[in-house]
Amino acid sequence: MVSVPTVDLRTWRTDGSPAVVDRALRTAGFLLVSGHGIAPDLRAAVRAQARVFFRLPEEDKRPYSVEVGGRGWLGPGAEANGYAEGTETPPDLKESLSFAAEGPGEDPSVGSEWFAPNTWPAEVPSLRPLVTAYLARMRRLSDGILELLGVALGEGENFFTRHTTRPTWGFNINWYPDLRTAGSPRPGQFRIGPHTDFGTVTVLDRQQGREGLQIFTDEDGWQNAPYDADALTVNIGDLMAFWTGGRWRSGRHRVLPPPVDEPAEELMSLVYFYECNPGTDVLGIDSHRYLREKLDAIRVR
Repeated sequence: MVSVPTVDLRTWRTDGSPAVVDRALRTAGFLLVSGHGIAPDLRAAVRAQARVFFRLPEEDKRPYSVEVGGRGWLGPGAEANGYAEGTETPPDLKESLSFAAEGPGEDPSVGSEWFAPNTWPAEVPSLRPLVTAYLARMRRLSDGILELLGVALGEGENFFTRHTTRPTWGFNINWYPDLRTAGSPRPGQFRIGPHTDFGTVTVLDRQQGREGLQIFTDEDGWQNAPYDADALTVNIGDLMAFWTGGRWRSGRHRVLPPPVDEPAEELMSLVYFYECNPGTDVLGIDSHRYLREKLDAIRVR
């Protein structure tokens, strides 16, 4: 079975966790983290308000429609994560509300692309303050995770966070509708197709279902990801793996299609993609040019 350890963020500096993290990121690229301080009530409230939006008629959601990498609603058929691996899969069986970093960038050309205003659905006015509060906590948490990763790599706590003084981030609320809404999956179709994430670190709050997140390792193939309702799931992306000179591997994963024997199952994931400052040189790669190319690759055309 794939080994994904749980690390307590309150005690990692004294309990030997960095060595455990190093081993896990060499194989699966995944961790669970406890002691993260994100209240269950806040996570539940974000989901509840997002569900109000997703259950609106399509004509009410359509004005917020965007392509992958935009800020707004990614409707059915907009995204195919399997494209990132060069696999021509059917579109992913999901909808998303997507948000990203706001505020002026130091470079106007960077600011217009990576720090643009978000779009907030007028039909769900309470969503904005809840998401804003959640994202503030995610930013602090992600820097804490990067401190742990810096130590696990043997480079010190600020090895990564010295590059997150003005970071970009993305936040997707992914809704995986039930079988009756999504329709029967086509061959090779998933809620999210097999892929690795593109950037530095992803922090995921997920729900457990009959079918859900799976992790791939060379040793065990595809295995169900471990689940702990009180913990968050963390995985590293391609850029982080490259940053470590290939010592760590980005976590390959997928989300299985809705189960036939649970036709009413719907799930929602809160997915925070934390990145470095725009233009960070990662061993000769411009971090954000690389991210843009990857995002463009998974857009359904």
